[in-house]
Amino acid sequence: MPCQIRALSVVTIGIALSTLAAGGVSGLSTEDDGFRWKVHDEDRPKPPVIAIEDGIPSDAVVLVGARSGVEAFRSGDQPCRWSFDDGILTVNPGTGDIHSRDSFGDCQLHLEWKFPEGRSVNGQMGGNSGVFFLNRYEVQILHTFENESYADGMAGSIYGQFPPLANPIRPAGLWNFYDIVFRGPRFDDEGGLVRPATLTVMINGVLVQDHVSLLGPTRHKARTSYETHEPVGPLRFQDHGDPIAFRNIWLRSLPEPQMAE
Repeated sequence: MPCQIRALSVVTIGIALSTLAAGGVSGLSTEDDGFRWKVHDEDRPKPPVIAIEDGIPSDAVVLVGARSGVEAFRSGDQPCRWSFDDGILTVNPGTGDIHSRDSFGDCQLHLEWKFPEGRSVNGQMGGNSGVFFLNRYEVQILHTFENESYADGMAGSIYGQFPPLANPIRPAGLWNFYDIVFRGPRFDDEGGLVRPATLTVMINGVLVQDHVSLLGPTRHKARTSYETHEPVGPLRFQDHGDPIAFRNIWLRSLPEPQMAE
């Protein structure tokens, strides 16, 4: 009996290999299969070449850099009232939120921020800010190093909706790095939601939001539903009354997600 089983196994494997070679298993065929491009098609368009200089991609829009920090933003209909010095943009408490002068949609955003040393913090008070995409979808900025707060308001949370997967915030006086991929919602011609907004967030190289689908615009102590809006809008940075410092803010606009073709 063992010899018969081994013989049957050899025959079965041989049939399977023959089927694979013929492209007979779904998903493994090298034929056209109705797709626009063949596998490893030499005529398929290649991605653009992007150079990196000082950590910034060549196709990025620099909002805060070594020599510029307020020109890209406004305070209401007035010039930006936050302070800028030596490549660092700092919240001027009480002057209000700032908005980017340009509008953006789907994007990759990089920003760096730090909480000043010697300042006390208690929960949401003392070390709070945020970045809003399309002026309505917030990723929380909060000094949560040895600072307790509600989970869906911690650093890297989708404010009021999704807590971060981890808390990798550094001590006061050290820079934190946010890398965020935002995809805005899509609506049909009647205003119905076709696809929710999504966010992927990394803090200091640690994944804290993994392509999360937002429930709607973010609000304090409230859940909301989607309403039709334009696909692009300003970035907003929050003045929560705390002197949070920012540097190296840049953004890449993203094309539509790839589909199999």
